[in-house]
Amino acid sequence: MMQQFRSNSYLFGGNAPYVEELYEAYLDNPGSVPDNWRSYFDALQNVPAGDGTDQRDVAHAPVVESFAQRAKTNAFMVKTSSADLAVARKQVHVQSLIAAYRFLGSRWADLDPLKRQERPNIPELDPTFYGFVESDKEFSFSATNTYFTKAEHMTLREIVQALRETYCGSIGAEFMHITDPGEKRWWQEKLESVRSKPTYTVEKKKHILDRLTAAEGLERFLHTKYVGQKRFSLEGGESFIASMDELIQGAGEKGVQEIVIGMAHRGRLNVLVNT
Repeated sequence: MMQQFRSNSYLFGGNAPYVEELYEAYLDNPGSVPDNWRSYFDALQNVPAGDGTDQRDVAHAPVVESFAQRAKTNAFMVKTSSADLAVARKQVHVQSLIAAYRFLGSRWADLDPLKRQERPNIPELDPTFYGFVESDKEFSFSATNTYFTKAEHMTLREIVQALRETYCGSIGAEFMHITDPGEKRWWQEKLESVRSKPTYTVEKKKHILDRLTAAEGLERFLHTKYVGQKRFSLEGGESFIASMDELIQGAGEKGVQEIVIGMAHRGRLNVLVNT
């Protein structure tokens, strides 16, 4: 048993480098290996190659070394012009600019109608932050990851204008913290397709005004009727009633039978009365 083990020990996986080294030496000079190994390797040469030819095997080490040297010298690198690289780099910067508006646009949104404070300086929302110059504004870039238009390309000027109208107008949208990609894309499509300025019919506008008026009217009544009482007023947030009305009406159209609201204190009475 031990004799059989010793005679076959070279077949174990750990000895593969030794056998490979012997074979490399054989291919370089058949007389440099022991007779029993030379006979074994000679028999291998009679086996047809993978492509069906009878061509003798060649040493592997020079081939491996050749590929290693090619890798070091970038011999396989695809030749690309500097102009193509510059365009590709600018396209990457456009994507960074779009992402910046989606993340930070709400911080620069025009939310103060009284203009009491200047809007903060956010360099990431300025194209010059990414190295763009005036001449780049008329250059077309891919806009396939946006919902501003059905066209696949837009000029930099058009992209910036669309981003500012969508994310820096009178509506500030914070949604990039959402982890579900589908939900995030839903928000992007809803905002960017109308640039945060949905178009309503006259009837719809009148209905929204009716809800806002009802919300404000109730607050005025409570303030007059119960002077000095703690009532958790909704003053300044009357648009919440119009939003809740839209959600409830839309849910009813979809077949929802019951809605449970985890309501805050502020505006609770108004929600009970006007939704």
